[in-house]
Amino acid sequence: MSQPEHFEMLVLGSGEGGKYLAWHMAKSGHRAAVVERKLIGGSCPNTNCLPSKNEIWSAKVADLVHHADRFGIVTGSVAIDMKRVLARKRDMVDGLIAMHLERYKASGAELIMGTGRFVAPKTIEVKLTDGGTRVLTGDRVVLNLGTHATIPDIPGLAAAAPLTNVETLELDRLPDHLIVLGGGYVGLELAQAYRRFGSRVSIVEAGPQLAGREDSDVAVAILEMLRDEGIVVHLGVKVLRVQGRSGEAVSLQIRTASDQAIEGSDLLVAAGRSPNTDGIGLDLAGVALDARGYVAVNDRLETSAPDVWAIGEAAGSPQFTHVSFDDFRIISANLSGGNRAKRDRLVPYCMFTDPPLARVGLSEGEAQRQGIAVRVAKLPIAAVLRSRTISETRGFMKALVEAGGDHILGFTMIGADAGEVMTVVQAAMLAGMPFTGLRDAIIAHPTMAEGLGALFSNVPAR
Repeated sequence: MSQPEHFEMLVLGSGEGGKYLAWHMAKSGHRAAVVERKLIGGSCPNTNCLPSKNEIWSAKVADLVHHADRFGIVTGSVAIDMKRVLARKRDMVDGLIAMHLERYKASGAELIMGTGRFVAPKTIEVKLTDGGTRVLTGDRVVLNLGTHATIPDIPGLAAAAPLTNVETLELDRLPDHLIVLGGGYVGLELAQAYRRFGSRVSIVEAGPQLAGREDSDVAVAILEMLRDEGIVVHLGVKVLRVQGRSGEAVSLQIRTASDQAIEGSDLLVAAGRSPNTDGIGLDLAGVALDARGYVAVNDRLETSAPDVWAIGEAAGSPQFTHVSFDDFRIISANLSGGNRAKRDRLVPYCMFTDPPLARVGLSEGEAQRQGIAVRVAKLPIAAVLRSRTISETRGFMKALVEAGGDHILGFTMIGADAGEVMTVVQAAMLAGMPFTGLRDAIIAHPTMAEGLGALFSNVPAR
């Protein structure tokens, strides 16, 4: 074994929270290192968040061009060049990697490329990407392990070599018929994008609705939106077996009222995520896992091992980059003598379909399950005059206000600029502002946020 090298802060995995923690500690004068097996900067800039939104925007442009006549624009023949779509995405990723390397250099944190596993408490052996081995120890160790796409245990599925989001975003061709297994955020975003590029698309979802965590009115709006674009949606079905090979020909035997088959050229599996906690010696590090295989942490993100923290998705945090960044802020604050915790965080959600979905705080279903009495206000997006100017009138806004007071408990929007409008409400919630503050505010006209005035004017009286 190589002679151990000592660091004050040692991070396994270079995702959002981990890299920021290493940069922060190094700039503060501590010797810090990050071990990363492949993706400089983690999955967000390489394979997940930003690459998917890049291609989704290309699909938005394709949709606008295909419907240019609605806006009085006359176009000629239109063709989708997936090689150029892919090249645009790769150019962005290359720029992001370069930016990350500059951040490492400027901070003084060392980026070590290789595969790491624990061989003892707070001791990681790294098989370096360019050959050789290093053994690293840390006074403090942070696990930033991430997750990967789950491949369900369905007969024939693994043998069919299905796409995950990673491989889908590397396609330089257009699938003839893309079957999407899963009706969550990732599956819906990519299903709509590839339909707009020109593929036939079918979605297969085991649950009774799309976007299973959302209220039924949200799910209905999403379903109508996708079906209007020609996407075939199968709900409440069980996949019995898969035959063939993705990229050539694939068939899904499904059980509904009667058994039938769905035939396609390509299969994308978007059926959830699994933590990257297997085979890296966490037992030797004294780090306990929960029943689902995620790293068990307390509200301060501390693991069962002394001076070892976990951050981001593999720690069971909501699977968003912005939450991982807040995990970094919790750990860094507490290392400086603070007392921050992850409980009671107001976490915003965004799904980048078109129109997008955004939510913060309680949904109606969550309020009911928790026995919280609320007043509910809704407003169709068509009532927001900005939507008329851009011909984007689909969707609605919905707000939940406490039954016995004026505090906002939740907000949901499916409509143009939903994420930006949601952030206005989130700020009001964080400030403890009563709903009347937004109801009575002078908001610029014509903007999508202007609809908040009309929405909160619809809150029922106590």
